[in-house]
Amino acid sequence: MIELGVNIDHVATLRQARRGIDPDPIWAAVEAHLGGADGITVHLREDRRHIQDEDVRRLRTHTQIKLNLEMAATKEMVAIASEIKPEMAMLVPEGRQEITTEGGLDIVGQRKSLAGTIRRLRDAGITVSAFVDAELAQIKAAADLGVQVCEIHTGPYAAVFHSQGRDAQAPAVVAEIKKIHRAGEKIQSLGMRFNAGHALNYFNVQPIAALPGVRELHIGHAIVSRSVLVGMREAVREMKRLMREAHQTNGAA
Repeated sequence: MIELGVNIDHVATLRQARRGIDPDPIWAAVEAHLGGADGITVHLREDRRHIQDEDVRRLRTHTQIKLNLEMAATKEMVAIASEIKPEMAMLVPEGRQEITTEGGLDIVGQRKSLAGTIRRLRDAGITVSAFVDAELAQIKAAADLGVQVCEIHTGPYAAVFHSQGRDAQAPAVVAEIKKIHRAGEKIQSLGMRFNAGHALNYFNVQPIAALPGVRELHIGHAIVSRSVLVGMREAVREMKRLMREAHQTNGAA
């Protein structure tokens, strides 16, 4: 059964706008769990623009579902992950000026530096995930270095989907879906878990949720945005329904 990991970074973004205590990301995580989330994702950025160190510690203590820590491959972040021990650590590229993550991790180009990071995380008992573009060379490099989960960057698909008037049958959209499908097949053939995420929302999620073998989708901004209007539980519940509907209808395993 496909799973949903809810990224609550932007609950913290709202809190940090006033440097206050509300809204509390931990309470948001609890509400997401009650709405059907299978996991919680947070990105502890080097500039601490939204999620703070204490948030991660409290999430580790108070959440009853798995915790996925997005992180840059730095000594500081490896040390934090090794102390807190999330169920999964997802290595992502990180730029100080970017609003959100803009592309997949270049494993091919950073093979040497990433090898030690991956080894240290695995030695700490943490499942290692890598956020990569739908490129077969990057996927192969991830497997070679011992990555256990590949999350395919769905941002390019989401951008094309929007530019084509939300038409899932448009040739350009179909081409992007096929690219992700091929990447998913490669991931699974190499013995890794196939996840996907980035810029997925209530309109574009179903073609990705329907892909064979996809295990988990990580979705944040769309859910947090809708939660402002309908509440976190309902926002998560609706996303989970759409995912499961597509997954089951298309017979995805």
